[in-house]
Amino acid sequence: MFKKILIANRGEIAIRVHRACKELGINTVAVFSEADRNSLHVLLADEAYCIGPAPSRESYLSIPKIIEAAKKSGAEAVHPGYGFLSENEDFAEACKTAGIVFIGPSVYAISAMGDKLSAREMMKKAKVPIVPGSDGPVSTIEEVRALVKKMGYPIMIKASAGGGGKGMRQVSSDTELESAVRGAKSEALSYFGDDKIYVEKYITNPKHIEIQIFGDNHGNVVHLFERECSIQRRHQKIIEESPSPALDDKTRHAMGEIAVKAARSVNYSGAGTVEFIYDIDSKEFYFLEMNTRLQVEHPVTELVTGVDLVQKQITVAYGANLDFKQEDIKQNGWAIEARIYAEDPITFMPSPGKIVRCRHPQGPFTRVDSYVYPGYEVPMHYDSMIAKLSTWGYNRQVAIARCRRALEEFILTGIKTNIPLHKKIMQNEKFLKGDFSTHFLDKDFHDFDKLFSTTDDRVFLITAAIEAFNDHKDKGVWDLNLVSNWKRLGRRLSLR
Repeated sequence: MFKKILIANRGEIAIRVHRACKELGINTVAVFSEADRNSLHVLLADEAYCIGPAPSRESYLSIPKIIEAAKKSGAEAVHPGYGFLSENEDFAEACKTAGIVFIGPSVYAISAMGDKLSAREMMKKAKVPIVPGSDGPVSTIEEVRALVKKMGYPIMIKASAGGGGKGMRQVSSDTELESAVRGAKSEALSYFGDDKIYVEKYITNPKHIEIQIFGDNHGNVVHLFERECSIQRRHQKIIEESPSPALDDKTRHAMGEIAVKAARSVNYSGAGTVEFIYDIDSKEFYFLEMNTRLQVEHPVTELVTGVDLVQKQITVAYGANLDFKQEDIKQNGWAIEARIYAEDPITFMPSPGKIVRCRHPQGPFTRVDSYVYPGYEVPMHYDSMIAKLSTWGYNRQVAIARCRRALEEFILTGIKTNIPLHKKIMQNEKFLKGDFSTHFLDKDFHDFDKLFSTTDDRVFLITAAIEAFNDHKDKGVWDLNLVSNWKRLGRRLSLR
């Protein structure tokens, strides 16, 4: 087995990989930006190397700096986590050139599936159902209009190199078309350095369902069933669960077989996810994309299958065979995950800052993946997800009840979080029935005006006062902005 692994990531996923390594007897190397010097993943690792200033392009996205840290530490392998360089073929190639094992699929698989247009074409040849749309990139409004004449509205414009909801625009009429194409191309270029876009028919009543697949370097590929990912904000998931309340066994197995077929088409090795759009009205499903990495929501699959996906990534990268076959994998009970973001739960705007109080929930079948602690300063430079709460139950009702209880116990003060939003979702009638699509927050959820109670406001006000007092008691000065905020919150309370 590897003796030392460098973790080319930050936050909770870096800690998740660290823990998997320690259970396998492997030493870990952390990398960090100047903004993450006090991050928990740095404190836990056996070694840690600063790789640059806060902006990710100068640190976590710098291939030369990460390779240099790996060589300096003597790490035999690199685990990329998710995000950052996890699906970057140049990084995988750089690791290979440096004689370092990249814990992930081959450069070929990353390249083939990383470009959405390339992936669509491959799936089409493999007779995997894909969403109707353009056969290649479109570069002009006229090309898009010609497609619309055949397909009709609504359509979805997507960045070829996209992900995470970036470079996507839904279009319902001619009046929106030109600005949508221009906006999608501009955003794609900004986020991915590639302005190629393509067009898909927009499924009006969709679910987002994905299949976890896993392969080794000896030709074995299996799936570990599905995850329901339809509760989203701005095309980004906030709640995931397994199984999906929408699928019957026939559809579940059909999806799994197609996902394995897609993985085999690129000789896939390691953890990956094949994503599908499921049409609630027609019960048809279509290939959406393949993510050639571990997913944020992998804990729900681990909870229902008992498979440690991160440890399997490491052992397979070392050359081991998968030690189970498809018939050995069962779904046991139900798991649900709530992503905890440092953000305003109504506007979804990031809320960086110092955490004053932090208490993670405990209890039976309750898992928290997090990297924050009291006094930690959540930086403004990175994704705002700071924790994931996952619970398991023998059925969906029990898993939700546990998640609801755990959310009540979850304390994070000093910053805004979306915990109030999760609490309301867990009480929503449509959610409890499993009767929801990806439009849930936009169309079916009407509780945004009830997210904050008077009690919440008072807790926030008292916390702000204590924090300000502790910060300034020895300085003899007071922050006028804080005083102004207190007055504003006081007026808000008095109105209630």
